[in-house]
Amino acid sequence: MPTDQPPEGATSPDARPRLSFAVPAARGKAPRHLADLDLAGRKAACKESGLPSFRADQLSRHYFTHFTRDSADMTDLPAAQREQLCAELLPELITPVRALRADGGRTIKHLWELHDGVRVERPHALRSAPPCASPPRPAAAWPAPSAPPARWA
Repeated sequence: MPTDQPPEGATSPDARPRLSFAVPAARGKAPRHLADLDLAGRKAACKESGLPSFRADQLSRHYFTHFTRDSADMTDLPAAQREQLCAELLPELITPVRALRADGGRTIKHLWELHDGVRVERPHALRSAPPCASPPRPAAAWPAPSAPPARWA
């Protein structure tokens, strides 16, 4: 609601809020991630790292089938290579910062930080479906199906 009070922290009573449409400086592209590469690209990335190309298939199985990016869970990979593979092909792209709950926990607002420091928020409403407005009708109250037109027969 508009007010004739100066903005919080203003140094003079005549101060007015300032609206800026300046575009922030570009912060760079997201680091290469396993999910951005096809199988051939994953194999090439493993070879670039000095690892056998079949490691790409193993890493893909952990990420896409087992839904993990934790190197400790990837016991079929050599222990010496797990950390390297995860650091190079499974970088942290988004990190949860905070979650605020309202409406008795039915609404959650998540604050996330992206790889480049930009913060984004996402509200999530946990609502059940509203009840149907009309009362249920017994089967006898439904209209009987009509016979198809003669030209369909």
